Amino acid sequence: MAGQAHTRSTGARKQELSRRHARVVGLGGFLVAAALPPLLWHRAIAAVAQNFRLELEYLSGWTGYALIAAGLAFCVPVVLSIGRVPGSRLYPRSRNAYAAWGVSLYLLGFAIAVQVAAVSRVTQVVP
Repeated sequence: MAGQAHTRSTGARKQELSRRHARVVGLGGFLVAAALPPLLWHRAIAAVAQNFRLELEYLSGWTGYALIAAGLAFCVPVVLSIGRVPGSRLYPRSRNAYAAWGVSLYLLGFAIAVQVAAVSRVTQVVP
């Protein structure tokens, strides 16, 4: 019996593997989401950054990227809590709200960044 107390059941091992897998997939997804905007729109970001002015029209070009950054910030507690027990100290009480705000802001920023990149592409072609 003493030997059986130290062995874990198959279900416990599967649960541990699935938690580890969920953490890796969550972190990988977060890193892809963070790397995607600079990869897709590095030219548009450089074009907006070149002509720095403190004007509303100029600052509106950064709105999409700011929303993406805010969405990623809301997703950080969600990613950190993957695989944790809901009663844990590191498990946010409003995890679903953080996830919803993060995804919503990221997608809204993504849509605006697509438009900014399209406008940036048009203005670079037309003198």
